[in-house]
Amino acid sequence: MAAQDAWSGTVVRKTRALLDGSNLYRRVEVRLEDGTTARVRVRRAVWKDLQVGDRLVKEAGADPHRG
Repeated sequence: MAAQDAWSGTVVRKTRALLDGSNLYRRVEVRLEDGTTARVRVRRAVWKDLQVGDRLVKEAGADPHRG
């Protein structure tokens, strides 16, 4: 997905990992309205606030946020 895309969906999974050994990456898997799924990197505050089943929204040019 491009940074300028707009989408919304439901969180189906939360993950975090030290992929490069020094930076902790927080991602969520989102089921989009068209039925597809996408893995999206989110900021720490958003990741901590989200639960499986919550709605996540991204407007064009903005970071994903709870919706």
